[in-house]
Formats: sequence, structure tokens, C-alpha cells
Amino acid sequence: MTLPGAPFVAYRGTELFIDGCAASELAARFGTPLYVYSRRAMLAALAPYQRALAGREHLICYAMKASSSLAVLQTFAQAGCGFDIVSGGELDRVLAAGGDPGKVVFSGLGKTRAEMRRALEIGVRCFNVESEAELDVLSEVALSLGRVAPVSLRVNPDVDAKTHPYISTGLKGNKFGIAHDRAVAAYRRAAQLPGLKVVGIDCHIGSQITEIAPYLDAADRVLDLVEAIESSGLRIHHLDLGGGLGIQYTDERPPAADALIGALLARLDARGHGARTLVFEPGRSLVGNAGVLLSEVLYLKPGTHKNFCVVDAAMNDLMRPALYEATMSIVPCRLRDGVPVVYDVVGPVCESGDWLGRDRALALQPGDAVAVLSAGAYGMSMASNYNSRPRAAEVMVDGDVATLIREREPVAELFRGEHLLPAD
Repeated sequence: MTLPGAPFVAYRGTELFIDGCAASELAARFGTPLYVYSRRAMLAALAPYQRALAGREHLICYAMKASSSLAVLQTFAQAGCGFDIVSGGELDRVLAAGGDPGKVVFSGLGKTRAEMRRALEIGVRCFNVESEAELDVLSEVALSLGRVAPVSLRVNPDVDAKTHPYISTGLKGNKFGIAHDRAVAAYRRAAQLPGLKVVGIDCHIGSQITEIAPYLDAADRVLDLVEAIESSGLRIHHLDLGGGLGIQYTDERPPAADALIGALLARLDARGHGARTLVFEPGRSLVGNAGVLLSEVLYLKPGTHKNFCVVDAAMNDLMRPALYEATMSIVPCRLRDGVPVVYDVVGPVCESGDWLGRDRALALQPGDAVAVLSAGAYGMSMASNYNSRPRAAEVMVDGDVATLIREREPVAELFRGEHLLPAD
């Protein structure tokens, strides 16, 4: 069978392999729940972006909210990427991983003054500003430091990305960006503020997008604004067209990254904007299919209406199914003989929403390991300690070499910063 993440996630005989490592052996060696990522799969996902943009002035900024572990960031930094960040904590992670702050774009609609100050002191490439009020605050903070903040305004093009409403970001009803009909006035305002320098324009319409058309619609809307802004005397140096390209979880068929970039470049060329510096912010498409979540089967629980496969991973480890009702492939780490039984795959957390997959036909026994596929994006980065459960360990594989990149969280760490009330 061909699995999401192939060829880096595939069966060899009866054993599931992640790159050159057997999944069942990784589960036994490092314990479960366990996130495993293929370094070679991440670089293979990056390659079509780099090929399509070869010869163009560009910067690929990995959207690190998808997966922010230091070894993941290190992999992309060493490959020449910059980073799209949305918090001061993410900026510190970039620095800890050896990333170049001059290749960082700071997005997010709720930046604090402290975060702005830190980013200015470090010297990020650009702030993607999301409101006119933020322009005033950023200018004030920059002047207090004797700096000028480079800014790109994130505009909301009111384009339907045709994705889940929780991850659609480019409609007028979404909280993100400056409304399309306010953009020109906002740019004029930014140009008048002494602490700011206008350098670009930014647009991001959503995540898990599986069609090219919404990107082209958004690009046309952005180019209309660029032409209107520049007709008033301002100069836009770069176009940031965001990210959001989808991956295969089950039967999705998103366009290849180079096909998407090629279509966008053709549209820019046709409208006379091909010489501009381009910024892209892929996240999920670089890491999603490169990661899996391994879990042990604890109990098989038959019922009158449902059969349950209880595993040791839960919604605190992987939030996507509970949050988005996301469907992700779940497969045994070792195929066994026997008639498959239809199970809901659930975790130990005390919520009915704690499920990883529904109605899955699986041949399993307690003690077997299963793999939730396409878990590299928004898995570990959204993990929590709900029910006082420690977060999973993480492993990076490169060929047949497996490296522990995050230790399993000790229970004592969960309450290390807490304090009992004084004794009476």
C-alpha cells in the first residue's frame, strides 16, 4: 500500500519504516507516545520550492508554528531558510537553533511591546503588521530604541481558501490582516510614521489549501494594491505571498509545490511584477508528511455500538482530530495476520473528544504499536499537559540513524514552577 509520506514512510514486508528505521523498533527503544520525523523527507519537501524559485530574488521562511522543535529549525536553517514567527518565544527558538534573525519575518496580530523591542534589538528582517493600531505602537517602540522598523502590511484580500473555517485566514470575517479597502490608506499612514520604513506587502489566506485558484485570486488582489500604493509614490520592495499549501492526510490531492509556485510566478510575470523579491512562508507542506506519532495499544474494548482501541497517545499529544475533526491515517507498525476489526482509536484523556481516529479497520493486539501518519505539523507544537500528562519524546531519523531531539517530559517538570500555600 502507498501511505501518506511515501517514500519516506512505507512498509518493507510487514514492518513500517520511517526512512531507514523500523517504527516498532523506535517505539521499543524510545518509548511511546513518540513523535518521529524524517530529516530527508523535510528536505525533499523543501526542494521543489527551491527549484521553482531558482534564479529569482526570494526568501523561503519556514512557518515554524507547524513544528518548532530545535532540530527541525536547525534543519531548515542549514538549508538556507528564514523563518516566519508569531511570538517572542519563537524568535528565541530560531536563535537557539542557529537561525539568522535577518531572515525572520515577524507575523501575528497581537505583538506586545516587549516582543517588538526584542525583535528590533535582534534585527529581524521585517514586521508583518496586521492592524493600523499596531503601526502606531511599533513606530513608538522603534523610536524609543533609536531604530526604524521595517514593515510589511498584511492585507486581507477576502479570498475563500476553501479550507476548514478554523484555518481560513483571508476572509473579511477573519481576525487577520488589514481590510483590502483600507490597505492604501494604511500604507500612507505607515509612510508618515517616523519609526517605520515600508518594505513590502504580505498576504496569507489559510492553511491546508488544496487548490491553486485561491492563491491566484489572492495574488491578483495583492498586485492590484501594489499598483495603487506605488501610484501614490510609495515603493513596495517585496511581495510576501504566505504559505498554507496542503498535504495528503487521506485522499487529498494538493498541487505540488513547484506547480503552485510556477503558477504564481507566471501570474506575476504576466502583470509585470516578476522582478520583485518574493517571500513564501510554507509550514505544513514542509513537515506534515515527514512526521508520525507512534503509540502503544493498551486495551481493545468491544462494545455494543462501538469497538474501542485504547492507545497511550491522546488529544494532549495530538490535538488536530479533536480540534478540527481531522482525519489522519492510522496504521500498525507491524502487520499481523487476522481479520481486521473496526475500532475508534482513542486515548486515556477524560474527554469524549479524545479520539485519534474513528471507524478504522485494524488487526491489532494489546502491546502492538500503531502510527498516526502525517503528524509532523501541528502535532507536537500544539501538545499540552492536559490531565497532567507529560509531553512526548521526539526523534529525528536520517537514513538509518535515529537521534533523540527532545527528551520525554518528566512529571516533576509539570509542577516545577508551582508553589504550595504557606503552612498555617
